Order: sequence, then C-alpha cells, then structure tokens
Amino acid sequence: MLTYPMEERGSLPLYEYLCRRIRADILSGALPTGTRLPSKRALAEHLRVSVVTVESAYSQLEAEGYLQARPKRGFFVSAVEQAPPPAVRSVLMPETPAVSWRLDLGRNQVDTARFPVSTWARLTRQVLSEAPEALLSPVPHQGLAALRQAIADDLRDFKGMAVSPEQIVIGAGAEYLYLLLAQLLGRDTVFAVEDPGYPKIRQVYEACGAVFAPIPLDGQGVELSALERSGAKALHISPNHQYPTGLVTPIARRQALLRWAEDTGSTIIEDDYDSEFRYSGRPIPTLQSIDDRGRVIYLNTFSQTISPSMRLGFLVLPPRLLERYRQELGFYACTVPALEQHVLARFIAGGHYERHLSRMRKEYRDRRSATISAFRASPLASHVTFSEEGAGLHFLLRLDTNRSDEELRRLTAEAGIRLSFLSEYAAVPDPRFAHTLVINYAGLSQSDLEEALQLLTDVLLPLLA
Repeated sequence: MLTYPMEERGSLPLYEYLCRRIRADILSGALPTGTRLPSKRALAEHLRVSVVTVESAYSQLEAEGYLQARPKRGFFVSAVEQAPPPAVRSVLMPETPAVSWRLDLGRNQVDTARFPVSTWARLTRQVLSEAPEALLSPVPHQGLAALRQAIADDLRDFKGMAVSPEQIVIGAGAEYLYLLLAQLLGRDTVFAVEDPGYPKIRQVYEACGAVFAPIPLDGQGVELSALERSGAKALHISPNHQYPTGLVTPIARRQALLRWAEDTGSTIIEDDYDSEFRYSGRPIPTLQSIDDRGRVIYLNTFSQTISPSMRLGFLVLPPRLLERYRQELGFYACTVPALEQHVLARFIAGGHYERHLSRMRKEYRDRRSATISAFRASPLASHVTFSEEGAGLHFLLRLDTNRSDEELRRLTAEAGIRLSFLSEYAAVPDPRFAHTLVINYAGLSQSDLEEALQLLTDVLLPLLA
C-alpha cells in the first residue's frame, strides 16, 4: 500500500499532490517497472481521500505515460528511465546595475522632455477609437502602408528623395535593420565600415557571421584607395554627418563612391544617422538622391529625432534589391507593433513631426552654442581644441595631455564622470585618435551647464598638461 502524508500537500489539490508523489516514486525507482498499484478504492480508503481523487491522479499519470491501465487488472508502472541525480544548481550572477553618474557626457542622449506627449496621446486615442479593427489585423511584412506613405512623403518634401512607399521596409530599430541587411546581401559579403565609426555596426555584422573591413577616413570620408583594396562588396557609411567625427562627404567623393559601386557591382548602405540636426545652411542632399543606378540602400531611424525608446527605423531599398528582399526575406513578420505604426503615421502626416524637429533644432543649436561657449570661457579652454561644431548632438574635444585614454577614463569615472573617447570607436588603433573626447551634449540642460562644467573642470584640469 502507498502511504503519503496528505496533510503536507499545502495549497495543492489532493489529486495533484498524490500525482506528484507517485510520479516521484516511479522516477526514483521506489516503484519499479511493472509494479501493480493499489486499486482506486483501496488506496482511497487507506489515504482517507475520495475515490475521485485517486482516479484523477491515476488518469493524469496514465496520460503522461507513467502508468498503464490493463482492463480488469488495474494500473501498472510503465518502463520509465530513472531520473538522474539532481545537477548542482548553477548560481546565476545578478545583472550589473546601471551606474548613476554625477555627469554623463559619454552616452548619446536626447531631450525627451520636449516631446509633444499630449499630441502623441491624442493621436493614440484617435487610433484606438477610430480604427480598433485595424489594430488587430495583420501588419504587412514591410510595415503599415499608411506609415510607409507618410515616410515617403516626408523624404520627398524634406530630403528631396523620390521614393515609392513600396520601397520602404519598417523594422524595430537600426540593429534589427543591420541584421536584415547582413542576410539580404549575404554573410559571405565583405562589409566595409568607417573607421572610426559606430561600433554596433561592426558588432552586428560580426555576430551575423559576416566579415567587416574597417576603412580609414581622410578629410572627405572613407579613403577610396583603401576601399578598393578591401575587396568589399558593401559599404556602410554616413556621408551627411559621420559619427563620431562629424565629417561630411563632398560631392566629388560621393560620385567616386557611386562609380566604385557600379564598377564592382557593390552596394552602398547610407546610414543617415543624426543628419536632421544641421544648424547652418540647408540640409545636405542624401547620397541616395543622386544615385541613378540603384546602388544605394537608405537607412534611418526615429531614435534621435523622437526617442531611443522608439524602436522604429526603415530601409529604402532600390528596385533590384526590393525584389530579392521579397523573395528571400518576405517571410519575416514586421517587428513594430501596429499601434505604434498607426500613431506615427498620423504624427508625420499631420505635420507634428516636422514641427517637433524644427523646435528641437533650435533647442539643440542653442544648447550646443551655450556648451561650447562655456568650455571656451572655462579654465579648460587653454588645454583643449574643438572640432566639428556645425551639426549633430555631439562635438569633439581634443585634450592637451600626456595621460592615456584608459587612465583618463578611469580617473574621471572614479569621480562619477562618464566620458567617451574617440579611440573607443576605432577598429584599428591609431594614435591620432588619442586624447579626444566625444562630448554628447544633448542631455545637458542649460540650467545644469554651469555645475556640470565646474565638476568636469575640477576633475579634468589637474590631469591636463
């Protein structure tokens, strides 16, 4: 007879507790294969439970394969491998908590406090009330048609790009789009990347199994001779505002890159990061807008213009690659929620996006000017050199010091200051990048500027020559 302390079942139902105890005895070998279990009525009387409780437990174990029911004979233990001894439980390391910095100039931030949340909320309510059925309908794999149309209209009106909504592919941020490109162009493709450049581009391609070739920069962008020697069949660049150097590729170099792509049958990925924030002159035309051979893939996101939490970006594929995308990658579902796409489509089409950009250009221009002026008026001025002051949400600051970047990073971090160095963005170490800070000023409000600069001066000045 099976004897179990039913009073120890805790909050478990009686049948579930009985089922677990019998299962454990079978797996441990206490009930060997072929053992006949007591009848339902006999076990119920012995354990002082109902026959239904025993019947439920036996039925569950039979369904799981632990017992076999033999007509007019009862329930027998099935042939089951005994459970191995319990493995030593591994100790999971806790996640590293985020560091709370006294001053963070190393992380690329945007000022989300000025985003028109009330407008976004109103548009969200409109979508929920006016198009509830659409929110539950499947989204086309390239993205919502209304959003692709709004993006195509915005590109035409503000960037001079004549593209069709059918060419646009919506995806959940830049990293996801890099993954798509690695698959679309093939993992055996050598991807040329700017050096120094955004590290995640290299990391994603490498994680996909693709080979990347770092191409050094000269005063006009990627060095053409180095690109030709690399054997690359894809070139990933930001010609309108290279990150982190801020270089703008002039028209002659752009034309040379397009000729290279045509002559070698290669593809250029134009990553238009940060180009919306240009503070003097007219916006620079995109490389895609002068490409008449279908060699350029255009990529952009809303991370800088709206918020990093807006995991939404898009590709503009040339016709020859659009067909390949649909044939080879069209099975992927769109990775951006329907509600977010519907609301953003209305946000752009209603002119709210462009008005928001216009306000933020003015805000960031004033913030940039105030930050640079404060640096130039500080005791640090005689020990630093500025570069790249006309666009973007960062600028470069070269320090006059003999200390290594690693030492500077460590000493400032000990004081609660997070700094980013140009050398961190390089795939190939180069002494020309040493002692140069990438100052991300967008998250630094003017009200905090004086205190922040005083803290930086107190820590950094003793380390400079």
